[in-house]
Amino acid sequence: MKIAHLIMAHKNPEQLGRLLMALQHDDAHCFIHLDSKCEMKDFAHLASQPRVQFTPRRFAVRWASYHFTNAILECTRDVLAGGESFDFINLLSAQDYPIKPAATIHDFFARHKGYSFLSFEREGSPWWQHATSRIEKYHTTYFKFRGQYALQSLINKVLPRRRFPLPYELYGGSDGSWWTLDAACAAYLVRFVDEHPKLRWFSLFTWGSDEFLIATILMNSAFKSSIVNENYRYIDWSQGGANPKLLTADDFPQLTRAHKLFARKFDTDHDARILNMLDGWLVRHRSPALTAG
Repeated sequence: MKIAHLIMAHKNPEQLGRLLMALQHDDAHCFIHLDSKCEMKDFAHLASQPRVQFTPRRFAVRWASYHFTNAILECTRDVLAGGESFDFINLLSAQDYPIKPAATIHDFFARHKGYSFLSFEREGSPWWQHATSRIEKYHTTYFKFRGQYALQSLINKVLPRRRFPLPYELYGGSDGSWWTLDAACAAYLVRFVDEHPKLRWFSLFTWGSDEFLIATILMNSAFKSSIVNENYRYIDWSQGGANPKLLTADDFPQLTRAHKLFARKFDTDHDARILNMLDGWLVRHRSPALTAG
């Protein structure tokens, strides 16, 4: 049972190196997408670790824009086309970290082959009450030019509300960006986007499409019955706002008790102690087997 960890990175090569070490397993391969705005020379040494490589293509990612979603889709395509056969594609940020030993993570997915894991809410849920504007309004986040938000406001005043280009029920959520997909499900996803170019055009003018586009495509597909509404990420949104809380040493007790496999976000410039604590805990602690909820 092989897992391809697809890691989206844009800073802090030392922290990324620690993540790669924590993920090390004979059946784990790590593919790093390094934002094209970053200097490769600062990260190149990481490919010397076993079963670690950079994705063949690099994209300039802009937070909350379709640039990010597109980078995820295209890198997923590259992993699938790379000649190595994987059972799962596991999407991570370089600011994620495992909170279960690598062997426990692999045991979990080995016992759930054929399933995919992502978190979402159905259309009409509390999250969608404020996220509907992502669908119905025009957003210029994909672009960067002077006066773009004034133009955005004007466009939304004079044009009618937008509609999702397919007759689908919508799915999404604040944790929807990060997932683990069965390889066949991942292959369907990239093929579907290729076959429906109007989705890309629509998504260019959305905000935060990574949190709803992939879930909406997959939950309206034949793979729906094999999708578990749980991405096994510990994410703390208690501080409000568009970004989750940065986890620190104070969060260590909750992380070790969590029924999750990974956690985010960490930033060693903010608090390096938490990764030291997790590394020690992962080495000495044997986690009980997890079952899908």
